[in-house]
Amino acid sequence: MARLRERDGGISFHLRLTPKGGRDAVEGWTPAADGQEHLKARVRAVPEDGKANAALIALLAKTLDVPKSAVHIVAGDGARLKTIAILSASPAPRARLENWGDTT
Repeated sequence: MARLRERDGGISFHLRLTPKGGRDAVEGWTPAADGQEHLKARVRAVPEDGKANAALIALLAKTLDVPKSAVHIVAGDGARLKTIAILSASPAPRARLENWGDTT
């Protein structure tokens, strides 16, 4: 299955978030039991009042060098498994995501 999917004006992908993870980091791709791949990320923020989601958006924007307004959580707002959309005309975010290391 493809890690990244085309979306109007950008790309989307699945992500597994670990809130209260001790640090802010994107850790790489990992396979799920259903065969899909998820990008693993962790943030220091707690999962209260949208703090972990806000920290995730800031982390992805900084890591992919896009504005925060280009990063959207399109599904899974209150869950660990999320669908993320990156709306950017630049091919750079796609290249960074595709080349991210795999974890096991």
